Amino acid sequence: MNNKIKWMAKVSIFAALSTVLYFIKFPISVLIPIFPTFLEVQFSNLPAIIGGLALGPYGGAIIVLIRCLIKLPFSHTAYVGELADLIIGLAVVLTSSLIYKYHHTKRGGVLGIVFGGVAWVIAGALANYFILMPFFIGAWGFDAVFGMLTVIPGITEANYMFYYIMFAIVPFNLILATVVGLVTFFVYKRTSMLLHRM
Repeated sequence: MNNKIKWMAKVSIFAALSTVLYFIKFPISVLIPIFPTFLEVQFSNLPAIIGGLALGPYGGAIIVLIRCLIKLPFSHTAYVGELADLIIGLAVVLTSSLIYKYHHTKRGGVLGIVFGGVAWVIAGALANYFILMPFFIGAWGFDAVFGMLTVIPGITEANYMFYYIMFAIVPFNLILATVVGLVTFFVYKRTSMLLHRM
C-alpha cells in the first residue's frame, strides 16, 4: 500500500468518525436552560481537528467537506445549516492545522488548538449573523424565531441580534471549542502514534 492510499484511508477514517458524531447531538438547553433549544451540542469537529493536525490542512479540509456532503440529504434547513457548519468547520480545522504545520511542536499544537477555538467562535458568530438567523427569520417568520430566543435574559425585539450573538452563540461555541480543544490536547499524541504505526 503506497503512501497516497494510506493517507486517503486515514482521511476516510476521520471523515467517518466526524460524520457519526455529526448525527449524535442534544440541545444544550438540557444542561443550560438560558440557551435556545435549537442550539445542539455535537462533537463532529473533534475528529476533523485531530485529522487536520495529523494529516495536514488539506486532509482536515477534506474531512470537513465529506462530513457536510454526507449530511446534505438529511438537511432540515434547505442546506443553509450545512453551509454554516462547513464554514465553521473549515475555519477551525484550517486555523489549527496550518499553525501546527508551520510550528510542529507541542507549543505549536497548543497554539493551533487555542487559535482554532478563537476561529470557531468568530466563524460561528458571523455565520449566525449573516446566514442562519436571516434564513430562519425568512423561513419561519420573526415572531416564531424571537419566541425561541426569549429564554435569553434581557432580550427584546430591539436588541435580539446582539443578545443572541453575544449571550447565546459566543458562549455556546466557546464551550464547545473548549471541550473539543481539551480532548484534542489529551488524545492527539496517542492518536498520532497510532496513525504512524498504520
